[in-house]
Amino acid sequence: MCLRWTTCSASRAAMPTTMSSLSRCLGAVLAVGVMIAGCATPDIVPPEAVPAPVVDVPPSFAEAETTAVYRPLRWWTAYEDTTLNRLLDVALVGNLDLAEAVARVEEARALAVVARAPLLPTVSATADRNQQSQPANAGQFGAFGGGGGPDSTGGGAPGGMEAPDRIAFTAVSASVAVSYEVDFWGRARNETRAAVGDLYAATADLQAARLGALAGTIAAYVEVVDLRTQIALTLETLAVLTDRVEITQDRYLRGLVTSFELYQVLGDYRSTQAGLPLLERQLADAEGRLAVLLGLYPTDLPSVLPDTLRPRAVLDPVPPGLPAELLVQRPDVRAAAYRFEAARYRIGAARAQLFPTISLTGSLGLTGNDLDQTLDPAQWTASFIAGLTAPIFQGGRLRANVDLQEAGYRRLGAAYARSVLTAFQEVEAALEGAEEERQRYRFLRDQLTEARGTVALQAERVERGLGDVVDYLDALRNELAVRTTLAQSARAVALARLDVHRALGGGWVEDGAAPRVTLVEAEVALPNDLVDAPAIPVVGAPAIPDPIGDPASGLAAPARPEADRQP
Repeated sequence: MCLRWTTCSASRAAMPTTMSSLSRCLGAVLAVGVMIAGCATPDIVPPEAVPAPVVDVPPSFAEAETTAVYRPLRWWTAYEDTTLNRLLDVALVGNLDLAEAVARVEEARALAVVARAPLLPTVSATADRNQQSQPANAGQFGAFGGGGGPDSTGGGAPGGMEAPDRIAFTAVSASVAVSYEVDFWGRARNETRAAVGDLYAATADLQAARLGALAGTIAAYVEVVDLRTQIALTLETLAVLTDRVEITQDRYLRGLVTSFELYQVLGDYRSTQAGLPLLERQLADAEGRLAVLLGLYPTDLPSVLPDTLRPRAVLDPVPPGLPAELLVQRPDVRAAAYRFEAARYRIGAARAQLFPTISLTGSLGLTGNDLDQTLDPAQWTASFIAGLTAPIFQGGRLRANVDLQEAGYRRLGAAYARSVLTAFQEVEAALEGAEEERQRYRFLRDQLTEARGTVALQAERVERGLGDVVDYLDALRNELAVRTTLAQSARAVALARLDVHRALGGGWVEDGAAPRVTLVEAEVALPNDLVDAPAIPVVGAPAIPDPIGDPASGLAAPARPEADRQP
């Protein structure tokens, strides 16, 4: 069904009349559209809903005793490693996953602008010059007996006037047109809100990519440090075993030890020697992965990674009272929440397509047979068209689209709930793992103290002639073995702490009061850059701004920083 009414008027008037008509014609389009759009109802959008697992988030984690608050700025400085800080600055600039995520945010921002466009009128200007020349006895002119030449039987022009053989004319026109589809049911407004929600989700994905790039760089760096340490300790162990083999061979030749003991010592030496190429291969692989995370080739890595690395094992305890609300800092939780909320508005947009649409079009122009005549204000033309279009039969496409969006809403709700459950579980596991690794490191450190005491004792016995060099070498080899295990434990401690940072989406500081985190935010704003910003809590229903009230809200493109900066 299509109902359309048209009004058109023309008169000879002066320039003031022309401008007045322009204002009335174009103003009518906008005034009527705004008036009708003001009557739009949002009832077609489903009410806000929160998945049950999100509502039932426990107030604290299992290990909770005290409280802590989120510290977003440069949380990795807790490792107190200047080399690592430089590497992470390089990663923030050169990481290609981060660059890809920035491009996705820019794409989402452009799509949000595209979705917002139907909320505003469309204004276009046209200018035409039409010049024609054709025989007078052809086309519409031939029907009036025009032209024809000496053999013509057309009877000539009316009134005995001689008709011309050809007809030529010129028409010049210029006009400005305004069109506007009244968003009576909120289709365009809901599509815009959904697109802005996608933009926020893409920004959260960018933060997730940033966290992933930082965590990946830290993990690769810790692995490189561990492998370099293991290689150095393996070389020291080989030196000790070389002395041990030489002494055992000498004693075997003198009949002081059996061949079994000799081959046992040789077997230990060969086993340790065979492990060295494996460690070197693993180191080359780890350094290559680190270079990729930094956006470099492996040959460029020495320029940012020195040969000597001396990181400190971070044994500071994680505050056991990290409240559960801190998991809202996780960018994947924020992204899931925004996508869930955007899907709700898409249902409203799909339902709006089931109802009639109202379109308004107005135009004002000048027309004449030549340019001078066209510029005469008296040659103005104006029109106003209002149209109503209602869908009657679409083969079930529109209703199926509503079903599609409702199913997508349920799917994203399940994904949102799963992200919260997963985040909570990962934080619990990370907190437990960090504490266990710290305890293991302390035990190994005590073991190393005892092993060094044994070495000192055996060295003193050898110097006094009371001990055997073999016992000293065995004690020294045992110390190297403990040091190797302790280095591996230091790597595990660093990675366990990294798991806590990654699970919480950043860092934290201890505090005597519970953090002030609102589960339902009142306003959403994008950060102007990628330095860590205060958390945007979205556990609950994230707010997406109304594009009518503030068309530019939420559409500012975040810039990528050269590196994170301390405030």
